[in-house]
Amino acid sequence: MSQKKFAMLSGYKNLSTTRDWLWKQTPHNFGIWKNIQILANASEPDFLLLYQYDFNKRSLKTSNKSKFLVNSGKFRDLTQKYFRSKSTNPKKQVHSLIQQVPEEKTIFLLREPPLPEIVKINQRNYQLASKYCGYVSGPDDLAPIPDYMPAIWYVNRPFSELDSGNIPEKSAFCSWITSGIARSQNHRQRLTFLKTLQDSEVKFDLYGRGLPQWSNSLGSVENKWHVMAPYYYNLAIENYAENDLYVSEKLWDALLSWCLPIYYGGSAADKLLPSGSFLRLPSLDQKGVAYIKEVTANPDAWYEAKDKIAEARQIILHELNLLNWLNNFVDQH
Repeated sequence: MSQKKFAMLSGYKNLSTTRDWLWKQTPHNFGIWKNIQILANASEPDFLLLYQYDFNKRSLKTSNKSKFLVNSGKFRDLTQKYFRSKSTNPKKQVHSLIQQVPEEKTIFLLREPPLPEIVKINQRNYQLASKYCGYVSGPDDLAPIPDYMPAIWYVNRPFSELDSGNIPEKSAFCSWITSGIARSQNHRQRLTFLKTLQDSEVKFDLYGRGLPQWSNSLGSVENKWHVMAPYYYNLAIENYAENDLYVSEKLWDALLSWCLPIYYGGSAADKLLPSGSFLRLPSLDQKGVAYIKEVTANPDAWYEAKDKIAEARQIILHELNLLNWLNNFVDQH
């Protein structure tokens, strides 16, 4: 049986034109996983994945004024005005690939969480996607098919290496990779907790882009593996923890790097991964700070969880993997 080809369109910058997107998530050459092949810019695909594809992107990202409106709490007025405009006619914006691939073979997966500031945009994208896609899903109850997001990861290591089970040398205790994004109340809550943690006596190494000067960041990185694999623990703090569906690469990256995640997020992780493969950060306050300080004082918790981490890694690589999810979709259609 020849592989079915998947093309992909995304609202994320450059993703739709990156030929090898997701190739690191398979042990085979050229993006092959079982019965499918992912070729982001394939010209004549059998199936099409719309991954965080924003039907409204052209008009909603027009200027810095939009960003100001988001930060000032006036974003709702902007979106309502936009949705009333004539420019929302999807027939004028739809990509040729969407017209080319049959509806029943077109998948729309919304990846971002339902933050209050963008929930109306998400709803509008669900409405528009339903006109062209046989499967429309996202990690929130407003989606036509509410479900968790299949796993992608940003640790740039060959699949065979991740799958081998070889544990990298651990030489440091705790890292946190985050950003200085402050577009939503949830983002600002995370930055407030970062300030609280920095003001405490907890020792951890901070990495990320756009972080404020007071954060003592060690800078951004190209490959998360470099600042996760040497550590026993990683702080995996989601932007959203209010439902039982949303879980992101923050957890997958930490586990694939053989860290024991100290995780703050919703209950989706409990359904998807074995108990004991990650620790629950109780709250983003002084209680959470005390918990991190106690756990990261020594590697004992990591050694206790090592076998569970190994089990979780296999689930991520072989079951939760987005490529495996797409292959299962093809098998059912």
